[in-house]
Amino acid sequence: MTSMELGIGSQIRHPKFGKGVVVEADASYYKIYFNFTAEVKTIARDFPNFELIEKKEAEYMPITLSDIEKAVENVVRKTQPKEEITKISMAQKWINGTLTFNPFNPDLSNKEIPIKTFFHKIVMLRERLRVLEQNINNHAKLDDEDRIHLQQYITRIYGSLTTFNVLFVDKADHFKGAGKED
Repeated sequence: MTSMELGIGSQIRHPKFGKGVVVEADASYYKIYFNFTAEVKTIARDFPNFELIEKKEAEYMPITLSDIEKAVENVVRKTQPKEEITKISMAQKWINGTLTFNPFNPDLSNKEIPIKTFFHKIVMLRERLRVLEQNINNHAKLDDEDRIHLQQYITRIYGSLTTFNVLFVDKADHFKGAGKED
């Protein structure tokens, strides 16, 4: 039997397990209770050796608003950082520049990295902070007092990162702490 839509209660015969009743279904598998073994087995929908005894129409569960909200949140979470990064530009004067770290000890060598790489890491840090902030604000187990307490730490982190604002073209992309507003 090729992949077919069997509803809960459909009866089949399996060559090894005998007669069974579909008790659950998803996109790829059926869960079938077999009388002979008194067990529920998970069988692929496209298993070719079922013999259909009685077919029950598959019932489709309606999608709830909560299901849609979770799906949209998941999509936004996965795509948001990538979209934000493409909109953020590094100041022209830093393009093709390098960042050099000089150790105090002259026996140690300098470390140079492209400013573009450093800029990308700063932007990724900011995006991850934003995701953390969203997760804190939407966390079901945190009360308002806990949210405010954690949010203060994030604000202080943003304030510590204001040093790197010199890398950004647009002031709108700058880090802002709890201090003065522009």
